[in-house]
Amino acid sequence: MNYVIGCVITLLALAGWVSARYESDRAEVTARLVRDSHVATTACGLIEYSEVGSGPAVLAIHGAGGGYPQMADFGNTLAPAGFRVVAVSRFGYLRTPSPIHPGVKEQAAAHACLLDSLGITTAAVFGVSAGAPSSIQFCLDFPARCSALVLLVPAAFPPGTTTKDTTPPSPYMSFVLDHVLGSDFLIWTVTRVAPRMLIESVLATPIEVYRNADSSEQARALRIIQDIFPVSRRIEGLRIDARMAAPLSAKELQTISVPMLAMSCADDLYRTLAGASYAATHIPSARLVTFQSGGHGWLGHDAEVKREITQFLQAVTLANVTGKGQNRTKD
Repeated sequence: MNYVIGCVITLLALAGWVSARYESDRAEVTARLVRDSHVATTACGLIEYSEVGSGPAVLAIHGAGGGYPQMADFGNTLAPAGFRVVAVSRFGYLRTPSPIHPGVKEQAAAHACLLDSLGITTAAVFGVSAGAPSSIQFCLDFPARCSALVLLVPAAFPPGTTTKDTTPPSPYMSFVLDHVLGSDFLIWTVTRVAPRMLIESVLATPIEVYRNADSSEQARALRIIQDIFPVSRRIEGLRIDARMAAPLSAKELQTISVPMLAMSCADDLYRTLAGASYAATHIPSARLVTFQSGGHGWLGHDAEVKREITQFLQAVTLANVTGKGQNRTKD
């Protein structure tokens, strides 16, 4: 009897500790998210953003599960290189509300509205993953305002691509989508206790790539996953991304006249290399950089990715260099 009572007391104490830790982490993260960003009142509604650096503007557009913090590493790289980096939270993420019609064209228009509110006439547009469709659309709808286009592991696919073609073949995928991503507590628990469970299902990176990466790259992968918390502040954006259908159009891509850099990994479980290749093939002044491994998180190549993007933007934005480059495949 005493053993049972002891077990009950221990479990209650553990539950109390877990609950207190969860609430503390949630409050800390929420406060940091508010502290590190601004909310602009624009002609398109409220839009959250962060800003760092000075110089030619770069509009940094995050992927699924993100919000403006997802682009912080790139801001920390590009700002010292002489750029003004504006990282936006897309529709349904953090403090950017979702409009009635949260389509790709509406999101591109919202990007323009944010630039208007900040007094920015032109910007290089940098879209990662699910940030790619509105990045491309911005260049299509506002060509005079787009000075360059960067697409990293772009979730924008060739015509005829289905959801099945872009879903990671992970045994955890259904569980994650149906349960984990719908609960702050569950996502907090999984990302703190067993984040590796989400390497394939959320980060779409082969687990062997993660295991073979160095400690700094493994830590970066885990930060990306842990930064999904609190998911309740992102769930509407995730739903918008899940419904988003933005097949690439060769005819439209051919009208993009600015220099473009596309980068992807051959083993990305979201299969973004197909979209990156398609875009680079049809945009006249485009260059494609392919890594043979790295997954959707480009593990093992972060330093090179940042160097490629920085050098590309410096060449295009600062020196006004144009012309079609050569596609390259990397190990």
